[in-house]
Amino acid sequence: MSHKKNPHPAETTDGEKAISKEQTASAETAQPDSAPIGPEQAVEPGKDKPAAESRIQELEQQLQAALAASAENLDKFLRAKAETENIRRRAEIDMASAHKYAIERFAAEMLAVRDSLELAKTVDLKDSKVVERVWEGLDLTLKLMDTALQKFALTVIDPQGQRFDPEKHQAMTVIETDEMAPNHVLKVVQKGYLLNNRLLRPAMVIVSKAKAQDSEKPAAS
Repeated sequence: MSHKKNPHPAETTDGEKAISKEQTASAETAQPDSAPIGPEQAVEPGKDKPAAESRIQELEQQLQAALAASAENLDKFLRAKAETENIRRRAEIDMASAHKYAIERFAAEMLAVRDSLELAKTVDLKDSKVVERVWEGLDLTLKLMDTALQKFALTVIDPQGQRFDPEKHQAMTVIETDEMAPNHVLKVVQKGYLLNNRLLRPAMVIVSKAKAQDSEKPAAS
């Protein structure tokens, strides 16, 4: 009876040795955490805490500076807004006063003219010498008034003998005459006025016109 001999347990083939090496390598690869950590790789606990606290403190300082700048800018804005409002109110008051008292100076000048005319009413006209003085007073009053009007850029339009200007003159009527060239002012009924070179009132005038020539007489039969 034949018996087969089993190979010795200590004896391994080359194939078994290769499989054993692969298993060992796989085990080492699958457990990398089992490798020892060197002293240079160890992280000390709390090492980054001072840097973080310094960064937080820096950010807090920046925040406080930004808040202070914001408060300063807000204060400047409110002051500028209040000043602008005050300027607007003063301008409104000045404009209202200008409209209300625009003729104040003119009125003051006219008071002197009125006083002169009122004084002339108290004169006794029965005396011929007094009448003469009244006429002199009226003449002075007119000069006083003309001076007052000139102060306010009022210019008189007195176009006697001038060529008719429809921009400044208003024709009341037309009269035929050979004493003056046609289309000229023959007589000024009422003087006109300019205010700062703008027409305030046209002069009322009578305009000349050439006489119509006599028609030829019919020949005697």
